[in-house]
Amino acid sequence: MSSIADPDQPGGGTSVLDRELEKLLEDEGVIEPGDHERFSHYVKKEQILESAMTGKPVKALCGKKWTPGRDPDKFPVCPTCKEIYERMKSA
Repeated sequence: MSSIADPDQPGGGTSVLDRELEKLLEDEGVIEPGDHERFSHYVKKEQILESAMTGKPVKALCGKKWTPGRDPDKFPVCPTCKEIYERMKSA
């Protein structure tokens, strides 16, 4: 039996995996350093509402974690989020 670590609890995070994924994507030329700050990301609507009420960060499909606070219509969609979303829709 395996357990899944809660990334919001001490000792159970995915930050190392997130950094490794970001480094891999940078190395492959998919994103440039800092690009994740220039995109709108796909997140469940419920998470956006909860974050607005509690201030709790959300996690996008691509793995980016942040507290939403800007107008997503002012930025292009994250290509990684979009690719993951398209694969989910076709499955």
